[in-house]
Amino acid sequence: MSFDYTNPYPSARIPVFARNVCATSHPLAAQAGLAVLRQGGSAADAAVAAAATLTVVEPVSNGLGSDAFCILWDGKQLHGLNASGKAPAAWTPGYFQKKYAADAKSPPVRGIDSITVPGAVSAWVAMNKRFGKLPLADVLAPAMEIAERGYAVPPVVQGKWAAAAPLLKDQPGYAHSFLPHGRAPEVGELFKFPGAAAALKKIAATRGVAFYGGEIAQAIEKFSTAHGGSLKASDFERYQPEWVTPVSQKYHGHELHEIGPNGQGITALIALAILERFDLKALGLDSVNSQHLQIEAIKLAFADVYKYVAEPSSMAITPAQMLDADYIKGRAKLIRMNKAQSFGPGNFAKGGTVYLTAADENGMMVSFIQSNYMGFGSGCVEPSFGISLQNRGHAFSLDPASPNVVAPGKRPFHTIIPAFLTKAGQPVMSFGVMGANMQPQGHVQTLVRMLDFGQNPQAACDAPRWRFNQGLELNVEANMPAAVAQGLKDRGHQLEVINDSYQDFGAGQFIWRLGDPKTAGYVAASDPRRDGLAAGW
Repeated sequence: MSFDYTNPYPSARIPVFARNVCATSHPLAAQAGLAVLRQGGSAADAAVAAAATLTVVEPVSNGLGSDAFCILWDGKQLHGLNASGKAPAAWTPGYFQKKYAADAKSPPVRGIDSITVPGAVSAWVAMNKRFGKLPLADVLAPAMEIAERGYAVPPVVQGKWAAAAPLLKDQPGYAHSFLPHGRAPEVGELFKFPGAAAALKKIAATRGVAFYGGEIAQAIEKFSTAHGGSLKASDFERYQPEWVTPVSQKYHGHELHEIGPNGQGITALIALAILERFDLKALGLDSVNSQHLQIEAIKLAFADVYKYVAEPSSMAITPAQMLDADYIKGRAKLIRMNKAQSFGPGNFAKGGTVYLTAADENGMMVSFIQSNYMGFGSGCVEPSFGISLQNRGHAFSLDPASPNVVAPGKRPFHTIIPAFLTKAGQPVMSFGVMGANMQPQGHVQTLVRMLDFGQNPQAACDAPRWRFNQGLELNVEANMPAAVAQGLKDRGHQLEVINDSYQDFGAGQFIWRLGDPKTAGYVAASDPRRDGLAAGW
């Protein structure tokens, strides 16, 4: 029988309560993480199992050629991991301007010259080595099996797959891997990924060495060279992920933690620092005033982030300066309650994927995100190992005056950001909301709902969202209350109602710690905007 897979009725998901939890944007990935937890693996093992599975079952958003970031609570403290890729040794502004156009502003959006060295596999290896309990081969086993046996393609993924096919069908290797029968798979159709299965086996057997300088890296170099690119196996061999200390900001007795630059996580910290100067609770949960304040705070934050954030060594200012209390106070004073504004960056004294989260009964909590950037990333897929390569290189600038100017071995400005919430030095929630520049906006909107208005994580996740783009432009979901939408229009916000929420309004996963994990456990939520699942036991 051919079913209609659209659902004409609004539905609310039920929060999941358990002592061991994995929440992802695809049910098979959540179950993979849960299976590893049942085998005695840690939350880190579960996160890696789910991440590897997502490269197979949600290829529209990530792949073995992704980048990744992680924030992990080990039971005593937080650890951050930056596994974003670096530019090939050959990349300079002149490389692109000579090859493409003298006035080019950035590397190309798609294709072989949009790819930096992928970092996700290095994140899996690093997490398993430092915080795992099971061998890497056991952790990757669910993803290998699914890649070999295949899976039935679900509705949300299929829709984005079909939309990407006309755009990417001519990119090297794309049709070979992702257009079986010359087209995108249909809903419910079996899709197998034997190349990825072979790659996962090599990664497991060599603990990542095959990917970073070995057989897989050499295959990628051969593929890149054949299509005019500059990626070399030596670029992969030099690559290492970086353990980092997250940056943080207090909000209503809690602390929000994000990975610092080169990522955009500081956007959420700046916005919350501004919002702490207002009494949102007194304004009402879904009031026009509350939504307007959040929008304006996000605008102010993005104005600074887009101007100043890059690889830390290239930044003229520090995250501490961007979060300085006196500076934030001055930025907050720019907000007008009766008027939407377009803000520029402030002046300092000299001186937007798949997201998943896992938690175990021993108290480890993992916030993890990986992405190919735009749908299917570069569109280039190394065929023998099914390495779908990201297009993060497009985020570089070719302007020598920009802190984000491309250079050999440099990391570009990055959109993907995991998040973590603590209180008095203790873990509260691991969470994230994927979707380009929607990510910090989703962090702020969901946290405000939970911390200011007491909504449970699933309700905060399900609630209608807005998304700031640029200037006065604002997208809102179709279920935004009409009175709120009209009130925002009356203040000058230029609204457009968007019905496609896959990328436009993000998709979140949330795990909130209720108490002692061995007794009280956690409450988890998964976003209805994707095919996701929060699974626990």
